[in-house]
Amino acid sequence: MTHLLTLALILSPSLALAHAGHDHGSPFQAGLLHPIGGTDHVLAMLAVGLWAAVTGGRALSAMPLAFVAAMVLGGAMGMAGAGLPAVEPMILASVILLGVAAALALRPPLALSLGALAVFGAAHGFAHGAEGPQGQMTAYAAGFVIATAGLHLAGIGAGLAMTRFARILGAAVAAGGFLLAFGG
Repeated sequence: MTHLLTLALILSPSLALAHAGHDHGSPFQAGLLHPIGGTDHVLAMLAVGLWAAVTGGRALSAMPLAFVAAMVLGGAMGMAGAGLPAVEPMILASVILLGVAAALALRPPLALSLGALAVFGAAHGFAHGAEGPQGQMTAYAAGFVIATAGLHLAGIGAGLAMTRFARILGAAVAAGGFLLAFGG
C-alpha cells in the first residue's frame, strides 16, 4: 500500500501537464516530448511493454508494433478532423486495462491482444493528431512515434529485467489509471 501511495504522489504533479509538450521547440521535439508530458500516456505506453514482456514470444515485438501502427492511423484520422467518440475515456481505459492485463499476465490469443492494442493505439493517436501542430504533422508524428516506442521498450526492459515484479508493475500502472479516473 505504501508503494502505491508513493507512486500516486510521484505522479500527481504531472496531472496538470497531461498534454504538455506540443507547443515548444521544433515539431519533432514537440512530438518527442508530448508522450512523456502526460501521466496517462506514460502509463499506457509502459503497460504495453510490460504486457508484451509477461506474454513473451512473438508478443514482444507484435504488441508494440500493433499499438504504434494503429496510433499512426488514429493520428491521421485526428489530423483530418474525423470523428471518434469517447477518445479520452478510451485513453483512460487503456491505462487501467493494459495495466490489469500485465498484472494478471493475461495471454489471450495474440490476434485478440493485438486487436485490443490497436483500438487503444488508435485512440491515443487520434487525440494527438487532433491536437498536434497542423501543417507540421510529419515531424511531430515522427518524434511522437519514437518516444512512444521508447516507452514501450522501457516497459519491456523493466518487465524482462524484473520478471518477479513485472506483474506488480502492471498492477501499479492500473492503480495509477484508477487514480487518474477517480483522484480528481
